[in-house]
Amino acid sequence: MDNLKCNRLACRKVLSEKAVVTTCSHIFCVDCANELFNASRLCPACDTSLTEPDDVVVCSLSPTNDYKTSVLSGLNPGVILEICSRAMSFWQYQLHQEHSFQQAVVRSVNEKNAQMQKELHNVSYSASWK
Repeated sequence: MDNLKCNRLACRKVLSEKAVVTTCSHIFCVDCANELFNASRLCPACDTSLTEPDDVVVCSLSPTNDYKTSVLSGLNPGVILEICSRAMSFWQYQLHQEHSFQQAVVRSVNEKNAQMQKELHNVSYSASWK
């Protein structure tokens, strides 16, 4: 998975420039976030309360080189490693979520296929008696 997708199931848009990230490890496209977070400060994916100012932030998914150079400058290496660890955990969670979503899609398609096969068999059986 090279790109993150909006965690709103009705959207699932591939995110490329800007996104809205929550402290509960969810990510949304800006359009969905504007709609979802205007009404409530609850994460639409997991219902976590997002009351602190940094619980929901807009981030650039393609930061400039200047931003990358300066964003962690001056921080203690331990803090930098903690930030990196949290970022890796975020990606791991997103990969797990995407895998779970794809498994659900496959199960649904397999169930529909089995149902269609059964219907085809019934139609074929009925046609052979006519």
